[in-house]
Amino acid sequence: MGVTTIDLAIIIAYFVLSVGIGVVFSRAASKSTRNYFLGGNKLPWYALGLSNASGMFDISGTMWLVYLLFVYGLKSVWIPWLWPVFNQIFLMMFLSMWLRRSGVVTGAEWITFRFGEGRGARLSHLVVVAFALVVVLAYLAYSFIGIGKFAATFLPIHLSADPNVDATLWGLIVVAITSLYVVKGGMMSVVITEVMQFFIMTVACVVIAWIAIEAVSPDMLAAAVPEGWTNPFFGWRLDLDWSNILPAADGKIAGDGYSLFTFFFLMILVKGVFVSAAGPAPNYDMQRILSARTPREAAMMSGLVSIVLNPPRYLLIAGLSVLALVYFAPELRGMGEDVDFELILPFAMREFVPVGLLGVLIAGLLAAFMSSFAAAVNAAPAYVVNDVYRRYLKPDETEKHYVRLSVITATVFVVLGTAIGLFVPDLSSIIDWLVSALYGGYAAANVLKWYWWRFNGFGYFWGMASGVITALLLPIGESLGLGGVAALDPWQFFPIMLAITTAASIAGTLMTPPTEMPALVEFYRRTRPWGFWGPVHRALEEAEGRAVEPNRDFGIDMMNVGLGIVWQTSLVAVPVFLVIGEMAMMWMALLLAVALTVVFKFTWYDRLKDYPDDVSEAAAEAKASGPAVPQGAGAAL
Repeated sequence: MGVTTIDLAIIIAYFVLSVGIGVVFSRAASKSTRNYFLGGNKLPWYALGLSNASGMFDISGTMWLVYLLFVYGLKSVWIPWLWPVFNQIFLMMFLSMWLRRSGVVTGAEWITFRFGEGRGARLSHLVVVAFALVVVLAYLAYSFIGIGKFAATFLPIHLSADPNVDATLWGLIVVAITSLYVVKGGMMSVVITEVMQFFIMTVACVVIAWIAIEAVSPDMLAAAVPEGWTNPFFGWRLDLDWSNILPAADGKIAGDGYSLFTFFFLMILVKGVFVSAAGPAPNYDMQRILSARTPREAAMMSGLVSIVLNPPRYLLIAGLSVLALVYFAPELRGMGEDVDFELILPFAMREFVPVGLLGVLIAGLLAAFMSSFAAAVNAAPAYVVNDVYRRYLKPDETEKHYVRLSVITATVFVVLGTAIGLFVPDLSSIIDWLVSALYGGYAAANVLKWYWWRFNGFGYFWGMASGVITALLLPIGESLGLGGVAALDPWQFFPIMLAITTAASIAGTLMTPPTEMPALVEFYRRTRPWGFWGPVHRALEEAEGRAVEPNRDFGIDMMNVGLGIVWQTSLVAVPVFLVIGEMAMMWMALLLAVALTVVFKFTWYDRLKDYPDDVSEAAAEAKASGPAVPQGAGAAL
């Protein structure tokens, strides 16, 4: 079964519609940088939530997750904690509200809100811009790798006799089309397009899950997998023996370094908590939070992401994995040791999806690629134009000038990210580096910025700089064949990375003066985090001549986080159990998810606040809607 004329018509219609949306919304986006980057803070929370979920529903990540479920079975529900996927729970429970209360446009601009206007703040501002741009380039390369393989498999025209060259050429074409609507229409175009993409993708997910349930019985699946594949729980070792079914899978497990699964699980749990407590990295997730109309809506948006993303996505992942396990295994065995597990997704689609529905599914997965790619492209000019050019070089130009430069910047980053993608060997390598090495370098400084008043801009600069430099050196050492730490997997390197960046953060802080107290007081007054803020709390009370209620929600926030991780994992497990026919486990996971949703009505939803009780919401919103680049947090006092 292949792509027919009907399927091609559906795909082409989808591309035309996406580009058309970008053109329609380009006029509104061109009015100001706040419109271009944040949609003017007028987009409702549910649209932002659907958009954010669609942006995370990327084709490269889906190919990776299909491979994980195929090889690791139900134990694969834990492996995405590498990312970590439960950062959405921390955002939902408290961090989205804290971040949105700033009223800024980008994560780098937030640094000024936190650290003031001194030399340390300027250094930290520049280093977070550098980090953000490295992340953007990594995401663009990651997206390009997946879309090239996918498009070359399905689109009927072969541009080269060499499959690798064919994948590269098709990747370039799809990237070019995607860039048209993103570069032209800014955040509003991205969100509207992604909402449309989400519903297309959901239809595709339901269709493939239904096909898998009809085509594969539980007995057929049991014969195709090793013992323990359907069990999400584990002992000290992984204990999945593929030797009699698909020997290459055992080699892949050994290569991934996950055999000692309990050690791996504990490592990614600890890493995940640190990275999640640091708040969102300066990427598409942060931009959606800053785009929300209010802090309360920012938290609701983050909560919605887990609900709308995980069930449909894992219907697709489980359906494709089950079909491939039963019907694609002989072809995989024929590849010997050179198995390309990233071909599982396109094989299952090509062989089992009927005419018409295949076009919808391809359009849906192209939508998923376009969503993640669009989000990364939109983030790049926000940092280059708003946080460097506007702040340090040309602060008095017109809004149209900044928007035009944003279009040029977005185009340049598309070219650079695509070029990097040409040299990355596979998805797993860039995912491991991105989520373990690069995000590992981000954790220490960004945890300290929220919870310790004494932490200053110099500490932030040295913590982040040491993390970025170490992360960039790690693949160089590996490529040169160096031993020692260079031979470790990126996730195994995390404790070393955390130690380096924590030491640099604390040393840089203690060897330099504290941030000016007026800037700290304004940050604390608006954000009101819990943590070690005693001196700043006393300074705020002294400045205002009255008692100020501190944030006493640490206990209930941490309880909600723990329950939220269980809730999110159950939402992942429900669709997988449904597709593989484990109905008793499916009902248990579903009942757990529903029960925890009811609990959150009382422990989370009813307690959401835009601002602390003693902060005027009108004044806060007036400040948030002011100039895109503030004149300094301390100036407000």
